[in-house]
Amino acid sequence: MRYRLLGRTGLRVSELFFGAMGFYEHGGPDAVKEYRAMLDAYADAGGNVIDTATAYGDSESILGELLGERRDRFVLSTKYTISRDQADPNAAGNHRKNLTLSLENSLRRLRTDYLDLYWVHVWDRHTPVEETMRALDDAVRSGKVLYVGVSDAPAWLVSRANTLAEWRDWTPFAALQVPYSLLQRDVERELLPMAEAFGMSVAAWGPLAGGILSGKFTGPDGKGSAPAPDTPTRVDPGTLTPRDHGVARAVQEVAGDLGATPAQVALAWTRSRYAAVHPIVGASNLRQLTDNLGSVDVVLPEEAVRRLEAAADFERGFPADFISECDASTWVYGEAAAKLVV
Repeated sequence: MRYRLLGRTGLRVSELFFGAMGFYEHGGPDAVKEYRAMLDAYADAGGNVIDTATAYGDSESILGELLGERRDRFVLSTKYTISRDQADPNAAGNHRKNLTLSLENSLRRLRTDYLDLYWVHVWDRHTPVEETMRALDDAVRSGKVLYVGVSDAPAWLVSRANTLAEWRDWTPFAALQVPYSLLQRDVERELLPMAEAFGMSVAAWGPLAGGILSGKFTGPDGKGSAPAPDTPTRVDPGTLTPRDHGVARAVQEVAGDLGATPAQVALAWTRSRYAAVHPIVGASNLRQLTDNLGSVDVVLPEEAVRRLEAAADFERGFPADFISECDASTWVYGEAAAKLVV
């Protein structure tokens, strides 16, 4: 596995991030044994970024136990925002109090005295972004957090936050976390261009669209099929649309041509869109994870990319499509614009 820099920092992060959302204590000792095997396989493949959150059940506590003395070998990340106590109005949100208490809880559960990357989990409309950025900067200056990122927020807000950080000498967001797959491409409208402009890394969650793009809901004949017993999912097969099945079929066809699996092709497509996109690979078992890790060796020919995107029928809409039309317009930029070399 290769590495890229996290945003405009010197931190080296692997092509694929590991999602530990599914690490739960109620799985029993056999499950924890499987989790350990999955972490070992990810590390052996060269992966070094682990993603979890305060809201992911027992995930932090299990990770703290499994990482042990090799904790510093990983870029360990978690998120805050989600409520710690449903009855307490201040136990949720992106304000300083929740950030401080959530951070202390996460450090204790993860059995570490610092986090490599601390994410804002979702935009809190009721907390001024200035407060959030200053509180995050204080956490960095304290040494308890090294870098910060933001998940599930609009492009204008992230742009404002990073501009404020630049002006006031605060720590900017180095990374952005968004849902991104062939079936959900709307981040291409504003969020990906914004991330590229700010030099941010992008962690893509749901790159397999809940397993739809792995082919487990769509048989080789294009008809719906039930997932295998050992592949639990939150997706109801009965809710899949003709578009879902059509995109899954296209992924299967390309996979057949390339000698890869559908999951590997779907992950390879996500990485092909923007150099700094890092799919978060979560899996139910070691077999699935091993398959996902194999995606780093899959290179999609341009013709394959065209076939996949033709099946996904996506339009960026206004203003992106309008501005693209203007770029080629002599009425807007004059005939000499065609001679401009960029």
